[in-house]
Amino acid sequence: MSLDHRISLITLGVNDVARSTAFYEKLGWAKAEASQDAITFIQLKGVVLALFSRQSLAEDAHVENSAPGFSGVTLAHNVTSERGVDAVYKFALSCGATSVKAPEKVFWGGYSGYFADPDGHLWEVAYNPFVTMDAEGHLILDA
Repeated sequence: MSLDHRISLITLGVNDVARSTAFYEKLGWAKAEASQDAITFIQLKGVVLALFSRQSLAEDAHVENSAPGFSGVTLAHNVTSERGVDAVYKFALSCGATSVKAPEKVFWGGYSGYFADPDGHLWEVAYNPFVTMDAEGHLILDA
């Protein structure tokens, strides 16, 4: 059997699906027609982002719905310039994101900042001068 290495779907456990859906729609991400009251699907390039009740997600995985905090996971939006980082970061804040770390030059030689969505999921907005991005904005690590 050959494994097909990919991430197809990322599900964020949220406290209020409607509120979180409204936040991501403000960012300009469209809710897919397959969405239902209990779950929102957002079709991205090559992956789907799902918003689902945190309690229901914990029950489905058979784990305790523990208190939110740093989960050890961040999501990232890479752009092609420091100016792009500033613009995306400012736009996210205008849509209701919470500032976690303002964009700044970082130890690894790039430029990045962090914001949190309404449920505290961390998003990094970054410019990495050491990677290539294709015309559609996908990272190419081994160019």
